[in-house]
Amino acid sequence: MQPVRIYTTPVCGYCIAAKRFLEKKAVPYAEIDVSEDDALRHWLVDTTGQRTVPQIFVGERSIGGYTDMRALDQAGEFDRLLTP
Repeated sequence: MQPVRIYTTPVCGYCIAAKRFLEKKAVPYAEIDVSEDDALRHWLVDTTGQRTVPQIFVGERSIGGYTDMRALDQAGEFDRLLTP
């Protein structure tokens, strides 16, 4: 399974929803809290073009946020991305 990383902040409702979704699908993930790391937040903006969290990566690919992940899942693409 491709590694999943989710960049979050503690008070983000979409972050909580994304983690619950991954847990429900039994997808292990690494959570990275960016709330007090300005350099990491700047890296996320430079890498993804987005300022919001969560930002979710499957392997080295940014797939966007919670709604993007759910859209991929509904289209049957999310599980395929998880397979190396």
